[in-house]
Amino acid sequence: MKKRLLILLTAMTMLLLAACGSSDEGTTSGSDSDKKVIKIGMEAAYAPFNWSQKDDANGGVQIASSKEFAAGYDVEIAKKIAEGLDMELQIVKTDWDGLIPSLQSGAIDLVIAGMSPMPERKEVIDFTENYYTSDYVIVVKEDGPYANATSLPDFAGAKITGQQSTTHYDVIDQIEGVQKQVAATDFGAMRVQLQSGAIDGYVSERPEGISAEMALNNIKYIVPEPNFEADEASTAVAVGLKKGSDLREQINKVLAEISEEERQQLMEDAIANQPAAQ
Repeated sequence: MKKRLLILLTAMTMLLLAACGSSDEGTTSGSDSDKKVIKIGMEAAYAPFNWSQKDDANGGVQIASSKEFAAGYDVEIAKKIAEGLDMELQIVKTDWDGLIPSLQSGAIDLVIAGMSPMPERKEVIDFTENYYTSDYVIVVKEDGPYANATSLPDFAGAKITGQQSTTHYDVIDQIEGVQKQVAATDFGAMRVQLQSGAIDGYVSERPEGISAEMALNNIKYIVPEPNFEADEASTAVAVGLKKGSDLREQINKVLAEISEEERQQLMEDAIANQPAAQ
């Protein structure tokens, strides 16, 4: 009886040890798969990079603890990274200002949310190589007072805003005589403000400008010439990781295998597939 009890206890101990196995990043999958879960944080509210929808159309992935699905350019990049790491993808919908704190706390493993690798962000988190590079645009009403503007000086006196905690908002200061408005929480709010006349325009990036133009008949985007002065980091987007993450090199290898042609095609598909374009 003692021998049988010892064998039983030993077997139970081995099972417990196997079940508790984990790594520094990623959690054990709750599905039948033995893969670890990679938790990706994004707003799911910044089309065409990422948005929320009701089903899995256009490659949508169900958002954790939600009946909604996330889709868009960032989701497609997240899929490729998860596949390259041989991990199970989980999308965690997180407010913009909560992305970096969530990454630092371990609530998410990566930020893939159209985030630029700015110097101040690099002080608190690490970034991979860029996975997309764009340029700034100003979104205005097609029949508004600034519809024919072509340069930054043309926006003198205009009420312009941008999303809070982004370079979009910071560069507004380069417009001499501009009436810089309070930063907005998201792009949906800015579109409403623009349509209502509360603002004359907002600063964004070309993909979002294209999205706005497709979504709303009376909206257009302008690429000012010359454009805002900014380094490449402010118009590029990269994957955010915890400081010292071992995943950085692995993710860079995955990104290196995505050609520029494929990246552009993914963005074109995201712009065409966004709910507002349907």
